[in-house]
Order: sequence, then structure tokens, then C-alpha cells
Amino acid sequence: MFGWTGRTITVDLGSRSVLESKTDVKTAKEYIGGRGMGVKILSDMVSPTIDPLSPENPLVITTGPLTGTSAPMSGRHSITTKSPLTGTIFDSSAGGFFGKEMKFAGIDALIITGKADAPVYLHIDDEDVEIVPAAHLWGMNSRETTSALESYGRVSCIGRAGERQVGIANIMNDHVHACGRGGLGAVAGSKNLKAIVVRGSNKPEIAEDAAFAEAKERAMRLLRASPVTSNGLKNYGTSVLVNLMNYMKILPTDNFRSRQFKGAGSVSGEYINDNYDIKRHSCYNCPTGCKRSIRKSEVEIPEYETVWAFGPDIGNEDMDSIIRANRLCNEYGMDTISCGSTIAAYSEFTSIGIGPAQLDELVVQIGEGECELGAGSRAYLRLKGAEELSMSSKGLEFPGYDPRGILGQALGYATSNRGGCHLRAYMVAPEIIGKPKLIDRLTFSGKAGLVQVFQNIAAAVDSLAVCKFGSFAMGEEELAALLSAMTGVHYSPQDLLRVGERIWNLERMFNIGAGFTRADDSLPARMFEDGGMGIGDGMGISRDEFENTLTEYYYYRGWNEDGVPTNKKSKELGIS
Repeated sequence: MFGWTGRTITVDLGSRSVLESKTDVKTAKEYIGGRGMGVKILSDMVSPTIDPLSPENPLVITTGPLTGTSAPMSGRHSITTKSPLTGTIFDSSAGGFFGKEMKFAGIDALIITGKADAPVYLHIDDEDVEIVPAAHLWGMNSRETTSALESYGRVSCIGRAGERQVGIANIMNDHVHACGRGGLGAVAGSKNLKAIVVRGSNKPEIAEDAAFAEAKERAMRLLRASPVTSNGLKNYGTSVLVNLMNYMKILPTDNFRSRQFKGAGSVSGEYINDNYDIKRHSCYNCPTGCKRSIRKSEVEIPEYETVWAFGPDIGNEDMDSIIRANRLCNEYGMDTISCGSTIAAYSEFTSIGIGPAQLDELVVQIGEGECELGAGSRAYLRLKGAEELSMSSKGLEFPGYDPRGILGQALGYATSNRGGCHLRAYMVAPEIIGKPKLIDRLTFSGKAGLVQVFQNIAAAVDSLAVCKFGSFAMGEEELAALLSAMTGVHYSPQDLLRVGERIWNLERMFNIGAGFTRADDSLPARMFEDGGMGIGDGMGISRDEFENTLTEYYYYRGWNEDGVPTNKKSKELGIS
């Protein structure tokens, strides 16, 4: 096999067994790798009704055919499981260098199940896989854990939040890269799995060298020509979006009670560049380098979503405190979007303002498992009888784009298989940034068909597995060319979209088996207030138009009016 290593490893921590098997060729071709392969493996292994924190719920860690190659932005890996935060099937991917090292170790998929009777970590050195005692690491946060293990290879680990099974805990790699959202760190903690350390020495083999070199050069030309990847992200990082979103009146403020923040200029990418000595960082084989830190201290600069979550969403314009909160979340291994959004909901519910000192204190309490906010905003507010204040869908908190002023994204949030996520279909690209072309953001017209196309593309990109920022320059044609040359298996752009559709439908079927219905494809009541289509504060989405568009979306998907894939659609996609 080219692109795929042909090697799958299954580790049962309970019986301390390690089993090596051949990667299923049919699965590889039909689901590609990364997210797709993880979703397929999980769906075949467990019932959708499984308890996310039970030993039988696996963590499935996967690479893609392009991971670790010279293709641009190809350093990612995925982790798939059932989420303790949302109850949905859940995957998350991360950049950095862990994915590349895993691919160099010859691994398509690493499946971890069971529960160790004491803390352990996995040590992988090419062909060797060992379960190692980790009692001496338990209690450490992510940076300290990484420092203790990095001489053995690249490290993916949990911090104290994961150990305490905090519902918003992440799995961190390379200090600052997170397989975030959904509580993946809590699943690792429930297994007494502290870390995975991997070192590999085998570069992936390419099926068609000349064709791959040509496809790679074309991709690089597009990345260099794109103002987003060659200028905006490169010079300002993702926080370049703060002022733009504020100007467009879609920067959620004070738990989505407003859509503009008076202090936006104090937390913007421009402010950061003017007031901090910045050093850029790149993930494996990335020409953009959107990661940034403060040069002398090496403290990481937050990305847009984090700036928003600990800034405008809680009414905070102190950039230093946002940087501290981000650092604390990375140390404890926690999702910054869910953490900040839950604090914003808590602030509204209690009418307690959150200043810098209170923010530091709350983040530490959540990370230590000493605060009920660690269960996420929906679970916390459900206990208080005020679930309507949770700005989430399917239990996953929204990111920093107000759906009332960007209606394609509203549909994307509602229909996302993992809950309120912008990365399942980044409709901000066409509705705000104008990529691939600018469309009307204040209408649902045409969005039902377009959203499902964006969702299918996103699923395919996650499965390759490459960075989504590349999609600002590369389309499915360039990605299909890279994949075809790498694997020697011909994929047309339409084939790539079909793979994405297959993945999306399989995820949907898992969630239906877990008890999700049409009623879960919705938004908080606050988004529908006043039933209007304007963008002024207090104006909301028309509920009737939303429901009609949702029905139309189901039609485009080949599902019935309850949102269930038809037998015809399942058969067409080869899903049993």
C-alpha cells in the first residue's frame, strides 16, 4: 500500500495486550483515513448507546494518507470516540508534529480500549509498542508531562483536567496543540491513560513521484497566492478576525446578548502585533505558520476563538488575562471555547461580572475538577433549571461567530454531527470572507444545498488529514490530485466529496442510534427571538424559515423529514 502504512494497532489497557493487524484495504479506500477511518472503526466496534466513560468506549487515533508527507499542511492526526460532553460520535484533529511521528512509526490507526488498573502511558518506537507505568506522571499538567517524556519521542497527553475526567478536557500534543472539544481528555483519563509517546523512522512511500511533485507544486502556488494563507494568517494569526467580526456585527458578546464589543480593538490581532514581541511557529510542513508566541517568555498567543471566548464573550478587554487563561487551559488540557463560553453563561446566570482575577481563579477551579462548570454550559445550567442560557447545540458550545448574522453558519451549527462547531462547515468563508465567492449572509436561500457540500468537503479534508486553513487556497481538485498520486488509487474531486458524504451519513446514523432526533438539530431560543432577519441587537432568526430550510437540507441529504437517512441513500453510499 502507498499512502497507507497497512498497519493497525489495538491496545487493551485492561488486559495489557497489544495486537497488530493489517489495515482493511476497503475501509482505507472508502474512508481515506483520519476522521473517516476513525468514525468507521468506532461505528463497527461499539453500540451508539455505550457509556462514553466506560472502558469499552475506545479512543481511535488515526493518520491520513497525506500525513507526514511533503504535501503542505500535512502534519495532522485525528482522535475519535463517543463524547462525554455531547453524547455524539466525536472526532477532533490536531496539528503539530505528533501525527507525522505516528505516520513515520508506520501506523494508520491506533485503537485504545479498556482501563488500566493504574496510570500508564504508551511508548511506541517504530515496531515496538509498550504499556509503561505512569504513576510518577499522574498529577502533572501537560507541559510538565511533555517535558518528562519528550526525550523518547513526540508526546500526546492529558493534564490534570483529563485525570479528573472534566467534561471539557482535551488531549494535548507538542505543548500547545489540542485534540479539543467534546471531552476527549476525560475519556483518556477514565482509562488511566496519561500519555502516548511515539517515535518513527520510516518516511511514507509515494506511489507516483512525478505526479505528486506536480500536485504539490500547484498546491504551493495557490497557498502563496492566497491573501489569507500568505498574509492574514501568516502575519496576524487567526486573531486577525476580531476586528472584522466586530465590524460585521457578528462578534458574540456577553454570552450572545450582544453582537459587538466596544473593546474589540484591545483584543485584536492588530493590537497583539503592536504590543507584544511575536515569534511565529509552524506545524509540520506548513508554509503559513499561524501559531505564535511571545518571543522572550515563549508563552503562546491565543487563537481567535480563545481570544473571543475569554474576551468579548465575558466582556473582558484585558489581553494579558486572556493570554493567561489560554496558557492555563493548555496546561490543564482544557478546551478554551467551552471553558470561556461556560464561564460566560455562569456570569449571566449569576449576574457576577468576571474580571481578570476571577477569570484566573475559575479556570484553575475547572481544571482541578473543583467546579461544576467543568461539565460544560448545558450540563451546568440544566442543573440550575436555566438550560436556555447555554449557547450550544447538542451540548457543544458555539464558537465566536453569531449565527443571527450569518445564516449559513446557523444551519451548520444546528446540523453538525458533533454539536455547535464551525469547522464542520466553515460558512464564514463564503458568507464573510468571500472564499470561494461572497454570498448573502442574511438569507437562507440556497444555503441548504451549500451547507451539505461544505460539510462533505470538511469531512474529506479531515480524513486526508490536512489543515483546513489550506482550503482558503486549495480545492477538492488539488486535494484529489495529491491523494491520487500519493496512494496510486485514482480519486476524482467528485470521489472525494462522495467519501465526505459517506462519513457524514455514518456519523448521522451513529447519533440516531444514540437517541438524537430532528429536535436536536436546532439553536438556543435566544437565536430565534423576535423572529426577524436583521442584524441589530435583539433581532433573531425566523423560526419558520429555519425549520423550512432544515427540511430542505434533509431533502438534499437524501434523508426523510425526521432527518433519518433513507435505505436508498445508505445503499447508495455502501453503508449497512
